[in-house]
Amino acid sequence: MSIVRSDFGKMPDGTPISVFAVENGNGLEARISDYGGILVSLKTPDRAGKLSDIILGFDSVEGYLAHPKSFFGALIGRYANRIGDARFRLGNANYLLDKNDGRNTLHGGAAGFDKRVWEAGVSDDALELSYVSRDGECGFPGTLHVAVTYRLTEENELSIRYRADTDKETVANLTSHVYFNLNDGGASSILDHELEIAADYFTPVTQELIPTGEYRAVGNTPFDFGRSRPIGSRIGEADEQLEFGRGYDHNFVLTRVRGGLSFAARVKEPSTGRIFEIHTTEPGLQFYSGNLLNGTIRGKGGVLYQSRSGFCLETQHFPDSPNKPQFPSTRLLPGQRFDSLTTFRFLRSD
Repeated sequence: MSIVRSDFGKMPDGTPISVFAVENGNGLEARISDYGGILVSLKTPDRAGKLSDIILGFDSVEGYLAHPKSFFGALIGRYANRIGDARFRLGNANYLLDKNDGRNTLHGGAAGFDKRVWEAGVSDDALELSYVSRDGECGFPGTLHVAVTYRLTEENELSIRYRADTDKETVANLTSHVYFNLNDGGASSILDHELEIAADYFTPVTQELIPTGEYRAVGNTPFDFGRSRPIGSRIGEADEQLEFGRGYDHNFVLTRVRGGLSFAARVKEPSTGRIFEIHTTEPGLQFYSGNLLNGTIRGKGGVLYQSRSGFCLETQHFPDSPNKPQFPSTRLLPGQRFDSLTTFRFLRSD
C-alpha cells in the first residue's frame, strides 16, 4: 500500500488542507482529506477492469466548505444521526446540544467532526486521523480523544477503525457519511442498484425522523431487503415511513453474529458489475437513498447531483439512543474505549 499527500485547498483562515491518496497493488485508490476526515474519492474497477470514482463529493476543500450541510464522505461525531429535542440525560445531569435540524441535533451539531481539521499520521500500512473534542463542544460532556484509521488491503478491502476515550461520562457514536453511486459517481440514478441488508427489523420514525423506540419487522414491507432487490423497486409505494423520509432514511437493526465483524449489506450495480459488501461491529445501519439531493449542488467534474444520485449505508448505533434505553447503549465512561470497525469489500461480477 502506498500513501501520497497533496494539497487540497485552504480554510478561510489560511490553514492548508491536505488529501492523502491511499493505493493498493491492484490500483484501487481512496483519497482522504484531513478536513472532516472526508473520503473524497474511491476508485474501483468495473467488470472490464476500468477504474472509476464511485462516490459523490467535490474537487477541493472549498466545495465542502460551500455546502456545509451535505456531509459528503465526512467523519461524523460526536453523535452520528439524530438526537431528539437536542438534549439527553446522563446520571443526574442534563445536556443541551446544538439545534441544527429543526429542534433536533443532527450528526453532532453545527460544528461536528465533519467541520474539524484532523491531525494526520502516516505509517507503512495505514493513514490515521486524530482529533481532540474538548469538554462542552457542541454541548457534549467530556474531553474525547478520537483516532480513525484507514487501511486498504491487497484483498480490495477498505477498513475504517474508530477509537475514542473520554475523561468524563459521555455518549459516542461515530460513522462515515459516504454517498455511493457504483455506476458513475453520481451522474445517474441509484434506483437500479441491487441492495441486500442483513436485518429483520428497522426502527420506525416520527415526521422529524426521530425513532419512536419501536422495533418493527421488515417482512411484507418496503423495508425488506433480506433478499437482494433494486433500491427503487418499492421506494414509491404508499407507506407512511417512506413519506416521512421522502424515501429511505432509516436505521436497520442488523442481524449480528456474536463478537467481531458481521455481514451488514451488499450492493450490486448491474451495468458495471461493481459490487461491494459491508461488514461491521456496529449494531445498526442507516440507509439513506439520497432523497434531498435536488440538482442544486455541483460536485466533482461539474456534475449536478440530482435526487437519488447517491445512497448512504452508515454503520453506527441507533439514532436517539441516549433517550431510548431500549436501544443499544452509546454511553462511554472514563477507562473504557470506544472501538468500532467497518470494512468495505469491493468485488466484480462477470
